[in-house]
Amino acid sequence: MPRPAPHRLLPESYPHHQVIPTRFQDLDAMGHLNNVAFAAMFEDARVRFFRAIGRENARDGFRAVVASNTISYLHEGGYPADVAIAIGVGHIGARSYEVLAAMHQDGRAIATSETVIVMTHPVGEDLPAVFRAALERMRLRAP
Repeated sequence: MPRPAPHRLLPESYPHHQVIPTRFQDLDAMGHLNNVAFAAMFEDARVRFFRAIGRENARDGFRAVVASNTISYLHEGGYPADVAIAIGVGHIGARSYEVLAAMHQDGRAIATSETVIVMTHPVGEDLPAVFRAALERMRLRAP
């Protein structure tokens, strides 16, 4: 598997940042953060990111699902140090968008995540203009 592009590892490439505490229960038998814990922390940060840009519920009829989620594990993570997750938006399509994230602990990138989200409702319509504009403002800043 190729390593992420260098700018994907830099916190300053991302417009949104979230600190997530680790928990003792996140450790595996080897004493480092379990791969499931990485996924849960990325998900928590992604949900907080959507809340920050005004997408915290589906009361307006707009619904979307995670179509794919890829995590690249770069280094071991540990407990009790918190992780800092930097998030931005990659590709934006007519009915889908990509959320990119990097997880750092103790100043080092330990994982990256690429999540593709696809709009499921309303059927046959593009992403709402207001939401598309919010996504555009949160684009990953690449060199």
